[in-house]
Parts: sequence; structure tokens; C-alpha cells
Amino acid sequence: MKMRVSAVQYRLRKVEGFHDFAKQSEHYVKTAMEYGAEYILFPEFFTTQLLSIGSGTGEGLPIGALPGFTEQYTALFRGLAQTHGVHIIGGTHVTEREGRLYNTAHLFYPDGRVERQDKLHITPTEVTEWRMSAGDGVRVFDTAKGRIGILTCYDIEFPEIVRMVRAAGADVIFCPSCTDDRHGFYRVRYSCHARTVENQIYVVTTGTVGALENVDFMRANYGQAAILSPNDIPFPPRGVLAEGEINDDMIVTADLDLSLLEEVRQRGSVTTWRDRRTDLYPDWTT
Repeated sequence: MKMRVSAVQYRLRKVEGFHDFAKQSEHYVKTAMEYGAEYILFPEFFTTQLLSIGSGTGEGLPIGALPGFTEQYTALFRGLAQTHGVHIIGGTHVTEREGRLYNTAHLFYPDGRVERQDKLHITPTEVTEWRMSAGDGVRVFDTAKGRIGILTCYDIEFPEIVRMVRAAGADVIFCPSCTDDRHGFYRVRYSCHARTVENQIYVVTTGTVGALENVDFMRANYGQAAILSPNDIPFPPRGVLAEGEINDDMIVTADLDLSLLEEVRQRGSVTTWRDRRTDLYPDWTT
């Protein structure tokens, strides 16, 4: 079983209205479809671009305004997924429930279904500046080509949560990210590599690029898309199937052969998933 995935290095720039955001998003989807993508990943917090619309004073809207765009965002990406017959991991969008803000990843299916995964580990900035709340459960999602997980940015830095997703049968983790400097970027990138080795899975990651000059905490972005594999034959020695140019506006695409994962789990140079010492440390089944 193979799946073709595309990851979008989304360039943040000021927009005048939702129509500008929709037009840019549609451009990336149409471009990915020209390469035959079956799954398209957008970055974390890419809908903060909508805050640059502002309120007429020159300042951007506050983070609490984003849930007001949820209905339009959902309709846009549900329509794109249905029109093009593609799975879209629509980055993350800030949602509100019972007066609390959540950083929520959305999975749009070709048949119109929408599934969600809240970010589970919240960074200090998200807590202190944006008053974000952490999600309280991890999920896996069955798709036409296999079972996947969606873990957002900081989540990938916690090995335990990835173990749980892998134990529940996920072979691919999609990791939308948003980092403002090299330190944050490489924390996420190196963690993604580590998770592929530990769990013998694929990780698809991408981040925002560009800048929103009038939106607090989105004035700087440092990002790069990458499609990563275990470091073992028959995969590339660096474990990189494809990667973008840092901070460029672009899309990267690669094919994931799920049968190769089972091959390396059974007969690889190392068999890290099989060789877990669950007699010494806990394991997860769900």
C-alpha cells in the first residue's frame, strides 16, 4: 500500500479578507493535486493569517477572534477535500469550547467527514500569551490508505504520546508545526527524526514561513516541510524522503510505501519497535 503525500510550506502574508485566505489555500491544494497527492498537510496556526485582516486600526485581530472564522474555514476545506477527492490535514485552527481556546488540528475526508485532534502539549507562550488549553485525549484515524495520527508541533517532542499512537496502529504521523526561530524549528525537526527511528513509522511535517507584521507572536516564522522515514535500508540513509528549501513558499511531495515499514520492523538492521523492553518500562495498547 502506498500513499502520496504533499506538505505545504505556507507563506503567511497580510490578507484583506477571508476570500484572500481561501484563494491562497486553494492554490496550494490545486498545486498538490497536479502532483497526484492523496494527502495534503498544512501547517500549525496558518489560519492566524486571518488575524491580519484587522479591525480598521492597523492592528491585527486578537487570537480570540479566530474561532469566529471556524465555520468558513471548515466549509472551505471540506469543499476542497470533496471537490478534489483528497484527504486534507488542514493544519490547526483555534477553536473555542465552553469559553476555552484550543489549538485544533482538522482532518478533512474526501467524503465530507471532518475529524479533529486538539494539541495535547501547550507551549509556555501559548499558555501565557494566548490562554490556550490542552486537549485531553489522543486519537488515531482510519483513512483509505491506512491509519494515521496527527500530533501538533510540541506534541512530537514527547515520545510517550507517539508510542501511544503507534501502538494504536498508526503508520504515519502528520505533524503540523509553527516555529519562529531556528531553535524551535530544530527541536521539532530532530524530534520528528527520533520518532521515526523509535517507532519505525513515517512522519510528515511542515511549518509556516513568511510574516504577519501586525499580528502578535506571528511576526517571525522559520519553517521547512519534510517527509521522513526510518534510517534503515531500504530508506534513504538520512531518513529524508523529501524536504523543502527553508523559508521558501513551496510544496514537497513523496510516496510512502507502508509495506516497507513492516519489512524493517521484522528484518531491519535494527528492530526498535519489536525490541521494546516492556518488562522494564510501560507500553501502551490504546
